[in-house]
Amino acid sequence: MTEVKERVTLKNGVEIPAIGYGTWLVNDAESAAATVAEAIKAGYRHIDTAAYYGNEASVAEGIRKSGVKREDIFVTSKVWYTHRGYEKTWEAFEATMKEFSFSYLDLYLVHWPAVPKNYDNWKEINAETWRAMEEIYRSGRVRAIGVSNFLPHHLEPLFETADIIPMVNQIEFRPGYAQIDCAKWCADHDIVPEAWRPLGAGEALKGEVLTSLAKKYGKSAAQICIRWVLQHGLLPLPKSANPERMRENLRVFDFELSAEDMQKIDTLPPDDTTAIPPDQLVEN
Repeated sequence: MTEVKERVTLKNGVEIPAIGYGTWLVNDAESAAATVAEAIKAGYRHIDTAAYYGNEASVAEGIRKSGVKREDIFVTSKVWYTHRGYEKTWEAFEATMKEFSFSYLDLYLVHWPAVPKNYDNWKEINAETWRAMEEIYRSGRVRAIGVSNFLPHHLEPLFETADIIPMVNQIEFRPGYAQIDCAKWCADHDIVPEAWRPLGAGEALKGEVLTSLAKKYGKSAAQICIRWVLQHGLLPLPKSANPERMRENLRVFDFELSAEDMQKIDTLPPDDTTAIPPDQLVEN
C-alpha cells in the first residue's frame, strides 16, 4: 500500500478505502457533523460509525456538508448487542437507515458476538442474527456485511449455517494488544480485518519504542502505529478531532517499517487500556 487512495477489495468485489475515520465518542450533534466534514476535507473517504455511538444522523449530516458525493464515501455502521436475533437485527437496520436518510450503506456489521458467558444458546443467537444480515445484504440496501469483535471460535460455528461468509471483521488491534493470530485467521478465510482503536488510548504513543521509531523514520508515533497496522494487513480506523492530525494520519504511504521494527511493536507488553475481550463482555 503506497498511496492514500489505496483500496482493498472485499470477497464480493466491493472496494473499501484502506484507512477509515473512526467516530466513537464523536457524538455531539453539531460538532460531530463538523468533525466528519473536516475528516472528509482532510481526505478520508471511509467513515465508520455504529448505532451505539449515537451519531449516525450527525455522521450523515457531516457527509452532506462535506460537498463530496455520497457514492464517493464508504459508510459503515453496526447493530448493537441489544438487537441481536433475526427480527431485532432487522429492526436495528431500519432504525439506522432512518437515522442516515441514505438509500444504502456500504458496510453493516454485527457489533459484538453472543458468547457462552451470557447465553447458553449463543451459537443460535449469532446464527439468527447473521441470517438477518444475509437478507439485508440480499435486499441491496448494503453493499457488504461483516462482523466486529468476533474471534475464530465465534466465526467457526457461524460458518456451519451461513450462506454468506462475513466479508469484514473489525477487531481491536493496536500496540500492546496485537491480535495478530486473529487477523491472520481472518485473512486466511477471505475476511478483511479492520483495526479499531489502532492508536490505543494515547498512552502507547508516549512509550519509548514508538517515540524512538518515530524519530528514526521522521514520522509521528501515530503514523508509526497506523503503518504497523497496514503492514499487518488490517485497515486502520484512527480517530482525531484535530484537522492537522487527521491529515497526518493519512500520510503513511511513503515509508515502510522494517521487519525488525515491526517485531519491536508486535512484542510490546500488554497495558491496562485494553477493552474487554469479547468472551468477557458483560451485557446490561
